This record gives sequence, structure tokens and C-alpha cells, in this order.
Amino acid sequence: MSRGRGSSGRGGGGNRPVSSRPVGNRAAGSRAGGSSPTGSTPGGASKGARQVAVRVKTARKRTHSSTLWLQRQLNDPYVTEARRQGYRSRAAFKIIQLDEKFDFFRDAKRIVDLGAAPGGWSQVAADRVPGAKIVALDILPMDEISGVEVLLQDFLADEAPERLKAALGGPADLVLSDMAPPTTGHTKTDHLRIIAMCEMALHFAEEVLAPGGTFVCKVFQGGTEGELLNRMKHHFTSVKHAKPPASRADSAELYVVASGFRGAGPAPE
Repeated sequence: MSRGRGSSGRGGGGNRPVSSRPVGNRAAGSRAGGSSPTGSTPGGASKGARQVAVRVKTARKRTHSSTLWLQRQLNDPYVTEARRQGYRSRAAFKIIQLDEKFDFFRDAKRIVDLGAAPGGWSQVAADRVPGAKIVALDILPMDEISGVEVLLQDFLADEAPERLKAALGGPADLVLSDMAPPTTGHTKTDHLRIIAMCEMALHFAEEVLAPGGTFVCKVFQGGTEGELLNRMKHHFTSVKHAKPPASRADSAELYVVASGFRGAGPAPE
């Protein structure tokens, strides 16, 4: 596949930043010590009174789709909880829930976060693995995060892999990729494009992962299949698909978690 200018960043408008003023890794007043919520109703939202839905009127200069997006954000408990805990996006809860299931942050000493902006996943990594070398890359600018080296870089640029390797300073234990190209609304096209992005992230992971390492990547409904799935099964001892509760029910996104990297070698026939 030819290398063009890629689209990085958390895909799907629901992961837009929820806070533009970071204080350390999380905002002041947030819970520390990894006590992040894991269920589909964060922060015990379902334990008290029922949340009252907020309706938004369409303003003169706001499109109907923008109004619907804003209304969804205002009624999303993960958006509310992300603000409360100081996470930059609701996507933080996706990686928290995936880690609760697959435990990939344990003992990870070098971590790469591809498509990192606005930084929610990197914040979680810094919280869960204090002292780890964490390198975050995105084509979009993002504020600094304590304990994270941020690279402003197009992942598809020729120099990107070497910049990442130099910043890591050694083999990675965990490669995270939440990169996604802009969606077209055509299911088959969007699936092919996200799979192509996953293939490029996997190729990089195969170059930098230490034996036993883990690769986590966003895909769409249908998951990995064909040559890509066979390739993962060849290079990793376990390949699983998961949809964390924080991923919206109407979203086509899915995540593949490939663990137990066997080491670089020839691809399967």
C-alpha cells in the first residue's frame, strides 16, 4: 500500500476533547491511585437518581447534526466522568476497560500510543504504569502530559517509525493504536480503510515489540479477517476482539488485542 498523508487521532466524533486545561496527568480534584470506573455507567452514575436528559435547541448557526452531537455529549455519563477525573476524552475509559479485561499494562516498561490526541490513553498509561517510557504520536497537536514524550508527526511519513524508535530507546512492551481515518458513511469502504490503518500499525508493532509484547488496535465491525488475522495469529499467541462498554452501542468500532508476541519472522503464506 502506498504511503499517503494519514489521519491520526481518536476516531469517531464522540472522542473529542472534553477538557482543554490539563493539570498534570489529570485535573485537580480527580481520583488518584488508579481508581477509575470500569463499568458501563462510570462513577456510580446508575446508583443515585436517574440522570435527567438534556435537550439542546438548534441555534441559528449550528447545524442539526452538530446539535445532535452536543446533545449526545451532554447526556453521556462517560463525558461527564472524564471531565470530573481530568481525562481529556471519554476514550480514556475504553482503554481502562480493555486493560481490566486483558491486563496489558502490567509490567509494561515501554509503551507507544499511536493516534494519541487529545491524550486520554496516554494519561491512563502514565497513571497505571508510573515510570514507564511512554511515547505518544499524532498528526494533531496535543498538550504535554507528565511522564509522556509527545511527538507531533504524521504516522504515515517515512521518518515516523525511526523517530518513534529513537524516542523509545529500546523494544516496546505495548503498542496502542486508536488511529482511524475519517469515515465516509459507506460501511464496506470504512472497514477497508480502518483495516489498512491497522495493517500499518501492526507492521510497526512487529518491528518494535519485545517478545511477549502486546498490540492493541482499533478496527470496525467485522474485526480483523483474512490475511491480517492470519498474520496476527502467526506472530502472537493470542488474538481477541472486544468492544468495551465505553464504546457507544451505535458505534461500529471494535478493538483487537494481540498478546504474546513471538518475535519478528516471515509472514505466513
